[in-house]
Amino acid sequence: MRENGVINYWRARSGHVPEETWAHPAPRSLILAENALEELPARIGTLTSLHTLDVGHNLLTRVPDELGDLTGLDRFLYLHDNKLTELPASLGRLTRLAYLNVGENQLTSLPDTLGDLAGLAELRAQHNRLEALPASLGRLGALRELWLRGNRLTALPDSVRELRELRELELRENAFAEVPEALRGLPLLRRLDLRGNALRELPGWLAELPALEKLDLRWNAVEVPHGLLRDLEERGCVVLH
Repeated sequence: MRENGVINYWRARSGHVPEETWAHPAPRSLILAENALEELPARIGTLTSLHTLDVGHNLLTRVPDELGDLTGLDRFLYLHDNKLTELPASLGRLTRLAYLNVGENQLTSLPDTLGDLAGLAELRAQHNRLEALPASLGRLGALRELWLRGNRLTALPDSVRELRELRELELRENAFAEVPEALRGLPLLRRLDLRGNALRELPGWLAELPALEKLDLRWNAVEVPHGLLRDLEERGCVVLH
């Protein structure tokens, strides 16, 4: 289906990218979600007018390096719910991209070039096998939301302290034994989700986060110090524990 620059094959379940996709003169959005795709052809890199690409809910084990040729992508890139084990370094060429979803894959790492995505406002990498994040993460100066639920993280890179626009941070169901020190002083962090980790203690500086509105500590074997709880609640922060 083609309309207003949108090519929509959602749930076509064709098992391949339809040939007529390449005949469109200048598509702006290509939707290939739920097509049982096992391969994304390198030819995808020729669709340089795209601002949105959705290949979520497929069977992809890799995406081609030519994905990085889509430098016009300035809205959404959906790669979630596939079988990806790595992402190409060329991803870093998508400097205008605003939203990236690579959740529900089998990723053990994210490329160092991630930090080149200067326009990225939201990153979703939940339910992968990540044990660490690249130090380049701190270069995502426009990042407002970071979703990392269901990985194997025990720490965040120190560079996270540079994420001055970060509002939402989901670290639920990882392996954190302590609240990452790199979060200290983040000026706009409003919601911090630490459910289902292995927290043993809580730092007093949590009460110093100036914009914090919700702190979720459920399903951790940790006591919230009375003074910390009082300080947070007095300034309007909801604490779930």
